[in-house]
Amino acid sequence: MILPVVAYGDPVLKKVGAEIDSEYPSLEALIANMYETMYASRGVGLAAHQIGLPIRLFIVDCSSFKDEEPDLADFKQTFINAEIIEEEGDEWLFSEGCLSIPEVREEVARKPKITLRYCDEHFKLHTKSFEGLAARVIQHEFDHTEGVLFTDYLSSLRRTMLKRKLNDIKNGNISPEYRMRFYKPKKGRR
Repeated sequence: MILPVVAYGDPVLKKVGAEIDSEYPSLEALIANMYETMYASRGVGLAAHQIGLPIRLFIVDCSSFKDEEPDLADFKQTFINAEIIEEEGDEWLFSEGCLSIPEVREEVARKPKITLRYCDEHFKLHTKSFEGLAARVIQHEFDHTEGVLFTDYLSSLRRTMLKRKLNDIKNGNISPEYRMRFYKPKKGRR
């Protein structure tokens, strides 16, 4: 089932995700729906936060980068309760986007190599290093589980320059090519 992607401005995107265990309700179906949603939205990663669930779960499929990095031809993974235990190398800039922030792409500096401890969809524990574009996508999605968006890395000047676009997204004044859910504050709350 294709789920709507939560738009910038929804408070769920700023929450630190809760750890889950193998008893999480309908986990297999949730992961399948996340992959279906990611592919329908033409993304390379999706965090549970982006479908409204503040839990430590994200998925990645970097196979679209196989021309730049042939090792990524079959790179598709699910990450549960991930923790970055090491970051290495000199930061490099790359233009990032986000399904929750459509039509905005900005240069973000990230380390080229990370070591991650995480569980897969079967709750098998892994400690593994990732490099290049895979590391970048993983860091972006991991940030969602920490309540961090790629726009948080931008200078205050750059965020000011993007304010109008971000407000348009927040207010639903955009027409992305995929389903989105826009935050509507409850009346009487600020």
